[in-house]
Amino acid sequence: MNLVEYLTSFGNIAVALSGGVDSSYLAYAVKQSGIPCKAYTVKSQFVPQFELEDAKKIAEFIGIPLEIIDIDVLEHDDVTSNSSDRCYYCKYHIFTTISEHAKRDGFSVLCDGTNASDEIEDRPGMKAIAELSVKSPLRECNLTKSMIRDLAHKADLFTWDKPSYACLATRFQAGQHITGLDLEYIEKAEGYLFSLGLSDFRVRLVGNTAKIQVLENQIDIVIKNRIEILTYFKSMFDDVVLDLEVRS
Repeated sequence: MNLVEYLTSFGNIAVALSGGVDSSYLAYAVKQSGIPCKAYTVKSQFVPQFELEDAKKIAEFIGIPLEIIDIDVLEHDDVTSNSSDRCYYCKYHIFTTISEHAKRDGFSVLCDGTNASDEIEDRPGMKAIAELSVKSPLRECNLTKSMIRDLAHKADLFTWDKPSYACLATRFQAGQHITGLDLEYIEKAEGYLFSLGLSDFRVRLVGNTAKIQVLENQIDIVIKNRIEILTYFKSMFDDVVLDLEVRS
């Protein structure tokens, strides 16, 4: 199915914009379709500042109206308890709030950036999105991640080669309580590693041990800066380890 035809069939669209390549291209396509549209970005403890800034930049570049919605995800016990289906509850709270704002603004359809490469069966958050009748045009039109990157590149979107980024809540092992302070520490730790030139990595929290996961070709950067990383991280974590099962 042609994406533009699919989009225009709705008449108007609200876009959940995260600042990643998928939702950014979706927002671009919706804007290019010519139908009434608006983007909504969530500001929460699970979203690092750079993602928020990217969402603002891409919305301005595209020329789509953007509303930033403040959501306190930590007020929900079903989220902070961090059970195996935490993502379901988190997505349900977030998309319910976005939907309320969109409906207030006169938008009857809310879309997200799920694409045809996403494995929805093993993602509890996708169940919440389906229950709330959120549309996923990129998936419905069989656009895969690589196809979206190519299209975003042709559209001159700066997000076209941006690594996939999961929310900060995914840094906690299932069952470990999520706190605002730990989220702040993880964001600071990952920000520090970004400053060293690392990309597409994670800092996982196991108890109060920071576990660094990097691509194989970036292990040398961690080793080279080992002392500096330890000094910075030990102000927040009890122990710091490098995961030898590198990110693929």
